[in-house]
Amino acid sequence: MAALKRGAVVFDLGGVLMLRPRLSVATQSEEQALGRFRIFLKDFFTKGGPDGPFARSEKGQITLSKFLSELENEFKANASAAGVSVPSEFSAEKTFCEMYLNGELNKPLLDAAITLRKHGFKTCILTNIWVNDTPTRENEAKMLNRLRSHFDFLVESCRIGMRKPEQKIYQHVLDLLKVKAHETIFLDDLGSNLKPAKEMGMKTILFRDPDAALKELQDLTKVQLIDIEDNRPTFCNPDELSHGYIQIKPGVQIHYVEKGNGPVLCLCHGFPESWYSWRYQIPALADAGYRVLALDMKGYGDSTAPLDVEEYTQEEICKDLVVFLNKLGISQVTFIGHDWGGCVVWNMALFYPDRVRAVAALNTPFVPCLPEVNPLNKIKANPAFNYQLYFQEPGVAEAELEKNLARTFKVLIRGSSDQRSVSFDTANVCTRGGLLVGAPEDPPLNRIMEEDDLQYYIQQFKKSGFRGPLNWYRHIERNWKWGCTAPSKKIMVPSLMVTAGKDKVLVPKMTTGMENWVPHLTRGHIEECGHWTQVER
Repeated sequence: MAALKRGAVVFDLGGVLMLRPRLSVATQSEEQALGRFRIFLKDFFTKGGPDGPFARSEKGQITLSKFLSELENEFKANASAAGVSVPSEFSAEKTFCEMYLNGELNKPLLDAAITLRKHGFKTCILTNIWVNDTPTRENEAKMLNRLRSHFDFLVESCRIGMRKPEQKIYQHVLDLLKVKAHETIFLDDLGSNLKPAKEMGMKTILFRDPDAALKELQDLTKVQLIDIEDNRPTFCNPDELSHGYIQIKPGVQIHYVEKGNGPVLCLCHGFPESWYSWRYQIPALADAGYRVLALDMKGYGDSTAPLDVEEYTQEEICKDLVVFLNKLGISQVTFIGHDWGGCVVWNMALFYPDRVRAVAALNTPFVPCLPEVNPLNKIKANPAFNYQLYFQEPGVAEAELEKNLARTFKVLIRGSSDQRSVSFDTANVCTRGGLLVGAPEDPPLNRIMEEDDLQYYIQQFKKSGFRGPLNWYRHIERNWKWGCTAPSKKIMVPSLMVTAGKDKVLVPKMTTGMENWVPHLTRGHIEECGHWTQVER
């Protein structure tokens, strides 16, 4: 079978992406009533043709509650006329909702749709659906919102006044996707809905058995959809997110992206990154029921990059975060941080525990500030931290890292399996005369830094430069002295520490003994992972 040109795949919702539940009944009389109801529904759905109550509900001409009211009355009248006894507790409205408003997500097919989109296919959900004004409306809205982010389009019949199997709705979808019928595959569980699509030239799949349908879709597209090897989650496009700005004080603002609804998660990135380093986590966490705020930390991207080095102390940055939360009216959040962002979230939990529901750090350990232990001496004693000493002189590292942004990011941001192809070491940087000295002039892209990612990082750092990001490193002793003033040396909020086995700088053994300072600590470990945990794993 010839592979379909990279065109479009259109998915039905109910019965395809959402599998219908099996109803169970407690008594024989309820079983009889359910059987009668199924027979009744077949006639009721077609009653009145395009002007019947079901068709009108799917075209948005009446609401779901109005349709259900008519359904209940008609079923009672139908049963009475047929001399069928219906138990008093049997509700046609409730049964319909259980049959058509509940269901289980067809995860393998959703994964297939995501994979096809990654391979260049346009994807669309085409569903006959109603305007839901019933108590179930929130659950339906959540489900549609979750699915919407994984497809190019969601076409709801009630919003456009057309429904399957009217031919004009299929033409509407083709126009929306900008494809020809012969370039399109359509999956539906009703043959009557597939018939006009097939007559127009679409390739169709009658969805009966989930495994068989997935195999047929794989055969048509020639894309591996069963036992998918590349199981990286969907990432978010910057243009498809809500962007916000909070003024912290005159001349200083924080940029963030936002997605989802629910308990608040605040994501704090490290060096040299951006909110974009959380691109895989943002949609996944939003789908899981959280409101996700991913920040451009001070000095990065679309946040302000003040010239004054004093703006970049941990004390000042934590104060900024408190103002950020205050202005959004958020009392508590769960903070998640990586690299320098990990330092920030530990300090928020230490100094502002009242604003922290829980805290999680990727790679970055919590190290208590003790008056007798100067961290500068520890940095000097650790060869892997020599780059931090190189960063101390203003202007030097800036010039090196800004000279060729593409080279900088292709050298620095590499997966653990890609590190062998590029010579890079954070030790002996001062002696070598630069962080990138010895690295290739034009290193190859890699699995966690593809061309689109690279261009976004270049765009962001053309705005901010490296002065702000490097200023974070220029307060080693000042941050230590501030840390020594904490009212407690222990972090008492629920905490998660995730270590990465292949991180050569923030090595897992640095977290040894954290339980002494973080009593409510949970640990996670990813052995085959380097420093860039969010994008590698």
